Amino acid sequence: MLNRILFIRRDNVGDLICTTPAIHAVRERYPQARIGILVNSYNADIVAGNPDIDTVYVYRKAKHVPGEGRLAVWWSNLQLLRGIRRERYDVAIACGSHSPTLAGYAGRTGAARRIGYVPAGGRNRWYTDPVAVCADPEHEVERVFRLVQTLGVTGEPSGMVLVPNSDEMARFAAFRQEQGRGAKRPLVAVAISARGAKKQWPLDKFITLLRHLEEAARCDLLLLWAPGPQSSPAFPGDDEAADQVIAACGPGLMAYPTKTLPSLVAALASADLVVSLDTGSLHMAAALGKPTVALMHEGNAPFWYPWQTRSMVLTATSVATIEVAEVLAALESLLPAGDARR
Repeated sequence: MLNRILFIRRDNVGDLICTTPAIHAVRERYPQARIGILVNSYNADIVAGNPDIDTVYVYRKAKHVPGEGRLAVWWSNLQLLRGIRRERYDVAIACGSHSPTLAGYAGRTGAARRIGYVPAGGRNRWYTDPVAVCADPEHEVERVFRLVQTLGVTGEPSGMVLVPNSDEMARFAAFRQEQGRGAKRPLVAVAISARGAKKQWPLDKFITLLRHLEEAARCDLLLLWAPGPQSSPAFPGDDEAADQVIAACGPGLMAYPTKTLPSLVAALASADLVVSLDTGSLHMAAALGKPTVALMHEGNAPFWYPWQTRSMVLTATSVATIEVAEVLAALESLLPAGDARR
């Protein structure tokens, strides 16, 4: 019988969201177990309020706390791992690609069993239950789910779990009212940010898309972006890009700064349809059950498409080559005329 189960997910927001179906399945298989998760300070808010998780352990990356020295960050993380060891977890599940660093984290938890991916035919000294990487394409949700099958979990992965913060939901509702927009028309959220040039869509195409939607006057428009300046070493943002879009579009565009992950989740939860690049907002929208138009690099789409939600996935070898007309057509298919709340 497993009484204490620890998940480790030390990377990005989307990766953590894609882990939640596996956590939910373990909760159903072991309802009495204490389930913990080790995450980083950047993505920790994503699991706040998750009913399947009992304890959240938060470690820090030095780049996320530039005001502190690396030694201080290292020491606090060491103390955190020592505390986890004292909890005597029965199993630790290292969620993510094969990584010696990730395996080391699993080993340092002191869990009796340690599960994680290794290359086909390979091993890792930290893992008691190594799982071979699958050669066939798998969605990230399915890939994490295969790890928990080692614990006797059966069936198929469920939808992803993401719980909006009630205070942030109220704050966004007040913002929408202040803008003079009620809920009479569907709200289309357009998220313009993505890390990596191959995932990005040109600003002029976003502007053209928004102008078309504004002229059609069928929906309210919400602009979302990563907060902060592009020059920020810890969290490069798109404030400058957002300013360009706002200046180029008319008064029909609502621009909502999301300084925290809970505020972004609330904005997406309030939308009726989401347009997103291949980034965290895409997986948030999918977890919230929002119809989604996803603009993705064709090499990433099989692994990261919107999971278990109505979607249109537009792919290309370069996302920048996707045409505005394609995005408009995808929007039309998800939000037909006369059906504002599909």
